[in-house]
Amino acid sequence: MKGKKKAVYIPEEIYNKIEQRVADTEFDSVDEYIAFVLAEVLKENDEEDRPAYSKEDEEEVKKRLRDLGYLG
Repeated sequence: MKGKKKAVYIPEEIYNKIEQRVADTEFDSVDEYIAFVLAEVLKENDEEDRPAYSKEDEEEVKKRLRDLGYLG
């Protein structure tokens, strides 16, 4: 990841576990691995926050249900 960086402190035990895991990956450093993992978590959270469908989609479904007699 490019750009300006900030320091984040984590417990040494966690750092050591990540360091061991990084040895078995293509990541060059613990920092790179942590940045990747956090970016993935944030991306997943962003996707979860988005509605599964738009207001227009919802209205279309309601219209179809009304046309089929399921909604009054």
